[in-house]
Amino acid sequence: MALNMLREIQAFVSVAHKRSFVSAARALGRSPSAVTRAVQTLEDSSGCKLLKRNANAVTLTEAGERLLPHAERLLDVQRDAADELAALTGTAQGWVRFAAPQLLGEHVLPGVLASFSQRHPQVTLDVQYGDAAFDPLHGKFDFVVRGAFAQSSELIGYPLWRYHRHLYASPAYVARAGMPERPEQLDKHALILHTAPRILKAWHFCRDGQITSLRPHPRLRLGSGDAVYHSTLAGAGIARLADWVAEAQVKAGRLVRVCADYRLTSSTGQDPQMHAVYPSGELPARVRELLLALRQAGSAASERAR
Repeated sequence: MALNMLREIQAFVSVAHKRSFVSAARALGRSPSAVTRAVQTLEDSSGCKLLKRNANAVTLTEAGERLLPHAERLLDVQRDAADELAALTGTAQGWVRFAAPQLLGEHVLPGVLASFSQRHPQVTLDVQYGDAAFDPLHGKFDFVVRGAFAQSSELIGYPLWRYHRHLYASPAYVARAGMPERPEQLDKHALILHTAPRILKAWHFCRDGQITSLRPHPRLRLGSGDAVYHSTLAGAGIARLADWVAEAQVKAGRLVRVCADYRLTSSTGQDPQMHAVYPSGELPARVRELLLALRQAGSAASERAR
């Protein structure tokens, strides 16, 4: 198959998944105009309109719906071929497609992706950001990064790094509303609750091995970890954040710890862990190397936060 046609199919599949030419271009490392031209060329050669474009979103036509599973299988074959070539030549090439929480797109991951791309220019990285519990099988991801606590499933878990969670607020909020020292004082404060991928019924506070549980009554419920983080910086209230995200802002004077003698754990006192999950089977070498780089960078960030 001609290389140009393969690039056209890659562009079509990426736009179909992301429902956006701009997001697809960002994932492919191309310009939006280049992705648009690639899809238009594929439409011209097939004689069918594959995508419907409007002001709010990009959707598939009936022809696009029919083509998509075949195009995805074709890319799967291309990736398998790239793996075989990489095994023969010792050079990493092909695609790595994964999903990660939004906050990783602002912390840790940009540096990892930049360094990895410099080392492996023949590898294309396709990253889907979001706080939903992505399914690597349904989404056809090589792996999915998740936080907190691994849930039992048929997926294989790959531990990345452990971290601590604390409550944080901006200095402006504390100056306005006061500094709570104990969990029972939080009822009088504006709390910010992260609702994705699920709504927690209780916060569990650990101090000297003793667990105190509190049912939070939030002023703000937000479905994005990134939104929780920035709302806390803006002084909207008190939020539970990971130390690898928040402690740099504490050192910069933009956040302070609240109930500073406590950390937030599971109901049994366990600290959370970033981890990746993937379907059963051997991971390609390029995927293993990316996961190792992410583990090392995240562990370093967590250590700096202590």
